[in-house]
Amino acid sequence: MGETEELEYDENMISLLEAVWGEGFMSPGGTDEVDRILGNKDLSQAKVLDIGCGIGGAAVHIALTRQPNSVTGIDIEENLVNLALELAKKNNVSAICDFQRVEPGPLPFEPGSFDVVFSKDSIIHIADKFSLAEDAYQLLSPGGWFLASDWLCGYEGEPSPQMQAYIDAEGLDFDLASAKTYQQAFEAAGFVDIECEERNAWYRIQARVERDNLAGPLYDELVSRVGEDFLSREIDVWNKMINVLDSGEHRPTLLRAQKKL
Repeated sequence: MGETEELEYDENMISLLEAVWGEGFMSPGGTDEVDRILGNKDLSQAKVLDIGCGIGGAAVHIALTRQPNSVTGIDIEENLVNLALELAKKNNVSAICDFQRVEPGPLPFEPGSFDVVFSKDSIIHIADKFSLAEDAYQLLSPGGWFLASDWLCGYEGEPSPQMQAYIDAEGLDFDLASAKTYQQAFEAAGFVDIECEERNAWYRIQARVERDNLAGPLYDELVSRVGEDFLSREIDVWNKMINVLDSGEHRPTLLRAQKKL
């Protein structure tokens, strides 16, 4: 990434997201949602890949609680990877938890390198879900699991003006897909035991709590850190997001699929 390229997640954005979602997290639910994604899957001695690791919260939590052999986090933004490395060091898991910056596109790992491919609300940035599913399938060992959460859409085709207003307000390279698209992508790649667990009902409530915290208890501290204009814009993003959560166009979903033995 060139020095002149604008970061999608700069220092102000990271500060705000951590204030809302907890240290190391840039998406909702924190460690509780990581545990929900993983469910009762046994990760002991597993080699785990975290796609779109962000600032490392999920990977470090997995390293601390699931006894994996290793956790490899990858992201395309170097500033995020550096913060993830710091978080792993702070939590004394650097021996098994590593992070590296990668270029967009095919991942630099050998087929069958991982027992679990994990992602928390990051594959929204990957446009081609079929290529994503194929890549994950190739990277997994036989019987391995793809375990993720992502922000899906509840429609096929073009978004409504309300949904487009939310996407525009976010200002990020969102490529939302429906549960049907993910199902088709997983099936085409060869996955079995495919599950899509919708979390819209949970996040409709949680997003209001987050918005109210931004406008209330967190407001003064965040204004001093990110400025009033930035914070006001983000509160507006939350309001637009709540609208499309209520309409069902925005559907946070847990995704699970297994590679054939």
